[in-house]
Amino acid sequence: MKVIENNKIKEKLYIEKLENGLTVMVIPRKNVRKKYIICGPNFGSIDNKFIIPGNTETTELPDGVAHFLEHKMFEQESGVNSLDTLTALGVNANAYTTNDHTAYLYEATDNFYDALDEYMDYIQNPYYTDENVEKEKGIIGQEINMYEDYPEWQVYLNAMKCMYKELPIRLDIAGSIDSISKITKEMLYDCYNNFYTPSNMAMVICGDFDPEEVIEEIRKRITIKENKELPKRIYPKEAEEINQKEIIVKMQLSNPIFAIGFKDKVEKDMVKKHIAIEIILNTLFGKSSKLYRELSEKNILLGTLDLEYDYSKEYAYILINGQSREPKKVIQRINEEIENAIKNGLNEEDFLRNKKKIYGDHIVEYNSVEETARMFLVDYFKGVNSFDYLEEYENVTKEYAEKVLKQVLDKSKEVTSIVLGNEE
Repeated sequence: MKVIENNKIKEKLYIEKLENGLTVMVIPRKNVRKKYIICGPNFGSIDNKFIIPGNTETTELPDGVAHFLEHKMFEQESGVNSLDTLTALGVNANAYTTNDHTAYLYEATDNFYDALDEYMDYIQNPYYTDENVEKEKGIIGQEINMYEDYPEWQVYLNAMKCMYKELPIRLDIAGSIDSISKITKEMLYDCYNNFYTPSNMAMVICGDFDPEEVIEEIRKRITIKENKELPKRIYPKEAEEINQKEIIVKMQLSNPIFAIGFKDKVEKDMVKKHIAIEIILNTLFGKSSKLYRELSEKNILLGTLDLEYDYSKEYAYILINGQSREPKKVIQRINEEIENAIKNGLNEEDFLRNKKKIYGDHIVEYNSVEETARMFLVDYFKGVNSFDYLEEYENVTKEYAEKVLKQVLDKSKEVTSIVLGNEE
């Protein structure tokens, strides 16, 4: 077992790769009642084209298969839904699908190991039939239609469509009514058998555990023994340039919402870059920024700006989201602030204050067993150890941040997505 200790927060990470290839990470928390586990494959919505080992032909899936598969994992051959079983044990269970991974999780104060029996059982024993697949199409179809009516989802998706021309990140994770109609139980089993293999999965456990004991409990419940070769994933070649500059749509809502996106590229040192971008965004547009105060006092910006930087091994982007009666004016002022920062640099006092704030916010995440476990799983699939962020903060200087600012907040890589009210 490998042990990594971070002296800054006095935390230890225990990592063991089991015989079948599953990576298990444990972050012990003495005297904490809540226990949390999260596990899943490095398989998400963008993984819809690949070559299965031993085959020469390319397998191409309809959009939405990873999400569909996640929905079907809880249904058992006995007719019992594992979510119901877990709920009856008093644990809070859930699952989600992203662009690059899928995760199954639960939190518990009692009955952790009773719940672990059910959890490990449904993750390792999928049950798909023609009938239950057809039934699920109606359920997911309703979900797709529901999200089409959510302005917040549409403003995000349109920003992705502006940035990306080929990569499936531009598509709804759930797919479309048309694409899910093509999904069969054979497709689901193919995906499960090739991507839900232990060597393509990771598990993170956080709570009051002895690492060796809890890993042994996991080992006892493992039924999938083989360590299979993974499919070769095929992603479309995506240009560095944006796809289009702007999308504006009208929907039923009281005040317009907007998103400004900047298409970025994946590089070697993404941890340091990620930290720098978070500091930059908070310095220029956070609650303590001059621009935020100005827009709020003039009642142009409604609420705060949501500032996000997301990346995986295949994509990276910035999103700035907000609500305003005059979105074009807010977007103009944001661009003026960026131009000023590129020309004159960042205010040193503001930079240092926000650097401390971002570091503090990161430390606070470790207070939660849920946030800690999720963080380590998400970062693992990016090829990152979450502790790396804590070590890298001191290396992010104002000069480095200004260099990143000029590279990433590039006007040629900027897109805007706006949702107006129907009457506007």
